[in-house]
Parts: sequence; structure tokens; C-alpha cells
Amino acid sequence: MRKKIIAGNWKMNVKPSETATLVKEVVEATKSFTNVEVVCCTPAIDIPAAVAAAAGTHVGIGAENAHWEEKGAFTGEISTGMLVDAGAKYVIIGHSERRQYFGETDETVNKRARAVISAGLTAIVCVGETLEEREAGKLVEVIERQMNVGLKDVTPADCERLVIAYEPVWAIGTGKTATPDQAQEVHALIRATLAKLVGADVAETVRIQYGGSMKPGNAAELLAKKDIDGGLIGGAALKAADFAGIVAAGN
Repeated sequence: MRKKIIAGNWKMNVKPSETATLVKEVVEATKSFTNVEVVCCTPAIDIPAAVAAAAGTHVGIGAENAHWEEKGAFTGEISTGMLVDAGAKYVIIGHSERRQYFGETDETVNKRARAVISAGLTAIVCVGETLEEREAGKLVEVIERQMNVGLKDVTPADCERLVIAYEPVWAIGTGKTATPDQAQEVHALIRATLAKLVGADVAETVRIQYGGSMKPGNAAELLAKKDIDGGLIGGAALKAADFAGIVAAGN
């Protein structure tokens, strides 16, 4: 059985001075749900406060991005070594907003993901299609490309530190949600594509999150599907009660 993983993606929200309060609220609200892995991925500047607030609890702290080089002249970037030193355990890679606004490509996703995994961190690698791609019948093509390029040279052993998040780009921040059947269809495609890369047995162990407007009201139906192993949560992660409602659905 794959343990469900619910990860909050705070995006560019929550100041360092506000971080401890929200993390402690998440800890308290989710402490009874022992069958779910609970993660808060915060802005880099919030990580030290988040790690301190979550110390000794069941909540893991992650980052929203990482560079592939260990150090160097990369102004504004943050290395995996810095994240390890700060106490982070997870890193979101290739989120659709990174692709849309900051020039992220499948190739740079691959470099970042391999660097994150090599550092002993868990990479949450995002894939997903836009509305235009879905309507043009390119769903399979897009997912297979993102997987094949983004996970190039990722080994079966690496998959112990790999989570994949399916984000239908058209459902992020729009209030729209893929139906459970639509989501399951793509999650099954992702697992089948991963099986070609690392083998079917290994692919069965990798968790695939749904990342398109999962909320307390729809989480249980989504999480009941065979290949949906958790959620990458945006807006609902900023309210401990809402986030806990999603965690409860996966428990």
C-alpha cells in the first residue's frame, strides 16, 4: 500500500513572522491522522521558521524550488545543500507556475529533480497539460514528454525519493477540478509511463498526487481512486482547517 501524501504549496504567501503560527496550526489539526504523510512546502525565506515550528512533529517541511548546481554565480537561486542545511526534506520541482512565468523546461526540471534526489531530498515533480493541449487532443503526448524528459536518468533506486504531482493546468487556481475519473485516467497514464522508465514494480511504489484545486469537499472522492495517492494543495493549504480536511480524507 502506498501511504497517502498531502503536501501544501504555500506559493508566494505567508511572511516569516506568520510561518510558525500556520505550521503549528497544521500540526495540531492533523496530528490524529497517522496514515497520511503531511508536508508544508514554503517560500525559501520561511523554511527555518517552519522547520523550527515542526520540529519533533509528524509534519515535514519542503521548498518550492531548487537549483541544480551546488553553488556558484546564480543570483537569486537556492541550492539543495542550502535546503538540506536549513532542514527541508522535500522540494517541488517543475510546478506549472515555474514553467509558465519563469521559463522552466522539461530539461531544467530534469536537472533540478536529479540534483534534489542526489541530495537525499524528496522531489515532488509536477506534470500536467494546459486547457489548449487537452482540447487539442495532446494530453498523452504532453504527459509522456514531460515524464520522459523530466525523469531522464532517474533510476529505480532514485524513485524512493520521488513523488509525482499531476496538475491539470486549467484547474489550478480556477476553482475547476478534473472529475475523479478524468484525474484517475491521467494518473494511470503517468504510472504506465513511469513503468516504462523504471519498471512496473517500482512504478507501483511511487506516489502520484493530484494538484488541481483539491478541497475538503472533493478530496475523498479523488483520493478513493486507485492511482491517486495524495494531493499537492495550493489555496487550501493556507488555512489549517481546510488543509486538515483534505488530510482527513486521505487517512
